[in-house]
Amino acid sequence: MIAIALSIAPIFLLIVTGYALRRGGIPSEEFWTLNDRLVYFVLMPALFFVLISDTDLSDPNLIPFTATLYAGFFLAVGAATAAAILLRYEGPQATSILQGASRFNTFISLAVAETLYGAPALQLAVLAAAVLVPVVNLTVVGLFSVLLPRPGSPVLVNAARGLATNPLILSILAGACVNWLGWGPIPVLQDTLAVLGQAALPIMLLCVGASLKLRGLHAELVPMAIAAGTKLVLFPLVILGLALLLGLPPLTAQVALIYGALPTGVAAYTLARQMGGDAPLMAAMITVQTLLAFALMPLWLSLGERVFGL
Repeated sequence: MIAIALSIAPIFLLIVTGYALRRGGIPSEEFWTLNDRLVYFVLMPALFFVLISDTDLSDPNLIPFTATLYAGFFLAVGAATAAAILLRYEGPQATSILQGASRFNTFISLAVAETLYGAPALQLAVLAAAVLVPVVNLTVVGLFSVLLPRPGSPVLVNAARGLATNPLILSILAGACVNWLGWGPIPVLQDTLAVLGQAALPIMLLCVGASLKLRGLHAELVPMAIAAGTKLVLFPLVILGLALLLGLPPLTAQVALIYGALPTGVAAYTLARQMGGDAPLMAAMITVQTLLAFALMPLWLSLGERVFGL
């Protein structure tokens, strides 16, 4: 466990560095906004395309791997929604509980997978993102429309349009097409995108830190505890059990467990602001879970290594 903690410590130190730079005004708020866009529209799509186009999409373990990830996600969604309804939280708070309990920070998953287990784990982590990102976004936005109904607002249509123009999803589809057609690796293009992809992980970790907000951590403790308990305890527990039940290979199971142990994603704050959720509560959840994940992730991953025989 100590070895895992030391291995992933640089990842969280980069996040802390990003926070410290933003708070110190280095170089400016506008810089971090533009960097977010650079990561989202250029660096991450380049990384996803290169890895998806070069991975084995015929692997028979892909189906149980996907099933394990979906099971963890949907059980977390169900548990969080049930808790919000039973405790009679209003729509804005309920949506924050939902997002805090079920969404995940893809950026951290890629960095942890590569740092601990190398390129094969990074490819698996990208595959996990490929199967999860569309489903997670449609599910969360759909539940927003139920918990925060807006008459006459075509929420699901807008969500579908957003997915159709999402640069990450488009890069995943392009990489899969190149893979299935046997065109890769494409000279020059593949090399150029690979260089861009190498820049993605450190820059996006700095951006994750820059997006954290320590103000507002006095937000309601019960919703934060429900979301954190579901995301950082129930989610990985489901992943661990199902990976064992389905007999996933050790590395595949461990990458699934990485996704289970992740803190909620920073995109949840943006969605809360755009769709009428409780944005301050969501910001507090993101920050608290990111801090908690540094302590809990080594516990889960060390347990996974023992259980899966990695």
